[in-house]
Amino acid sequence: MIARIMAERTFQGIGVSPGVARGKIYVYGIADEVVPEYDVAPENVAHEIARFEQALIKTREQLHELQGRIATGIGSSASSTILEVHLSITEDPALIEQVVQRLELDRKNVEFVFNDVSRKYITTLAELSDEFFRERAADVHDVTRRILRNLLGHDHRVLTELPPDTIVIAHDLSPSDTTSLDRQHVTGFATDVGSHTSHTAIVARSMGLPAVVGLRNLSQFVHDGQAAILDGYSGTLIVEPTEQTLFVYGQLQVKRHSVQERLDALHDLPAQTLDGHRVILSGNIELPQDVHGVMAVGAEGIGLFRTEFLYLNRKDYPTEEEQYEKYVEIARAVKPHSVIIRTLDIGGDKFRSEDTTPPEVNPFLGFRAIRFCLANVDIFEAQLRAILRASAEGNVRIMYPMISGVAEVMQANDILRQVMGDLKKEGIPFDENIHVGAMIEIPSAALTAEMIAPEVDFFSIGSNDLIQYTMAVDRVNEKVAGLYEPTHPAILRLIRGVVEAAHNNNIWVGVCGEMAGEPLFTPLLLGMGIDELSAASSSLPRVKEVIRRLTLREAQELAAASLHTNSGREVLAMLNALLQRVDPDLLG
Repeated sequence: MIARIMAERTFQGIGVSPGVARGKIYVYGIADEVVPEYDVAPENVAHEIARFEQALIKTREQLHELQGRIATGIGSSASSTILEVHLSITEDPALIEQVVQRLELDRKNVEFVFNDVSRKYITTLAELSDEFFRERAADVHDVTRRILRNLLGHDHRVLTELPPDTIVIAHDLSPSDTTSLDRQHVTGFATDVGSHTSHTAIVARSMGLPAVVGLRNLSQFVHDGQAAILDGYSGTLIVEPTEQTLFVYGQLQVKRHSVQERLDALHDLPAQTLDGHRVILSGNIELPQDVHGVMAVGAEGIGLFRTEFLYLNRKDYPTEEEQYEKYVEIARAVKPHSVIIRTLDIGGDKFRSEDTTPPEVNPFLGFRAIRFCLANVDIFEAQLRAILRASAEGNVRIMYPMISGVAEVMQANDILRQVMGDLKKEGIPFDENIHVGAMIEIPSAALTAEMIAPEVDFFSIGSNDLIQYTMAVDRVNEKVAGLYEPTHPAILRLIRGVVEAAHNNNIWVGVCGEMAGEPLFTPLLLGMGIDELSAASSSLPRVKEVIRRLTLREAQELAAASLHTNSGREVLAMLNALLQRVDPDLLG
């Protein structure tokens, strides 16, 4: 028999965790669980509830075991934090009580009831417009699938018993699937779906595991045992690489190691251009535990602290004291730098099981963020009191999300002043000169920025939503994701207009969306006059490297030229050419 010669094939996706892996492919398939449905006699309902409780206990034990592996192995605070979120889901009263109620009412087997309740819960989360909460839907799906497998008596051990030098290929991997991977044997993974901000990507980065997502239907075209190279830098998977490709990647690995050493050396250096212009580099965080990672890369504070985690997986709203403890913890951890606390950015009523508010037809344009807070003043006041109390540390700032016009800012500021007055009467200390900012993420806010600026101390451009709302594109919808274009002429003009409005009113302006963490866009934002960039901690060293290799003048010239182009592709070409000239290593 003549051996079949396999041709090299290259698949392009999104690199979400840097590094290069070499090994043999293992295709991990997650079959849909077959969930039986049958009636349960009234006297057996208690037994079904007991089975549910045992499945929850077993799930918690498994998650604790994974946490233990992390603590004794890679020591990742990010992965451990995500598993803490997963543990909290197994104790979520809104989920548990609904399952118990349905068991008592419907008298069906617990697997069927739990599967139905959890699917509806996940759908509610997934339909919310904020990306933070869509990611939480993925977490709930991960945990509920684990609970269901425990109810069905199915095994979880497939990913823990793989041979050395394995590259895992899957349609998708959950965060706990990823955490289960044996770092000694698995060299990297790739999935058909996913994004840079998913918890799976975060876990991969925290584990130091090269990862590529967004490869569409890759898992259908590869099979177990094929040789492969996974490039987490460029988002490339090469199947059956030639000897020449193997040699090239060997050289690239040496080069990238050198680049990383150079980036590590930037920790204590300022984000300053060659001609002395300073930019503030801050970090975005979701949980208090994320502070360490941000400060470890030399960030100058927290440019965006999302507070929504306090409102997750509970029937009630967090108390003022609960919130204060978290806010002051972060304020103390980042001193002498500042922390910008974003007020609640969600329609919190969707997380209270006793509410009967009907689902919104279009939650992207719905009752959320500042709209919800202004309509629920008691909830808003509790959060403002907690933030103001934490501001006694002297380094806390407030930011309002989803502002659509100056009237909302003025109304929010009126409430803030009332809360300040109450605290003063009670003799509770706070920063009376606390800085207040507005997120500019809706086109109407960008177009009326000149009217909003006198009412605030700073702007922060939420580039993700600004692009989505301006382009009418849901970037997680694969059919239109290609239209999500950060360099579109409309986006550039909106950003430039916001910067001019801010500076005309003597306030500073930052960017806290994904554009801020992409080195390719750094010269453009710098040239447009952005004063602060806030991004995920893993992105900051590369952004700083670009800033330190540019002059402000050449960034300004590029920005000016970009405003006269007819397409986003022209701007991308200009940015690639500039980065190729000043720091080509960051393009590889």
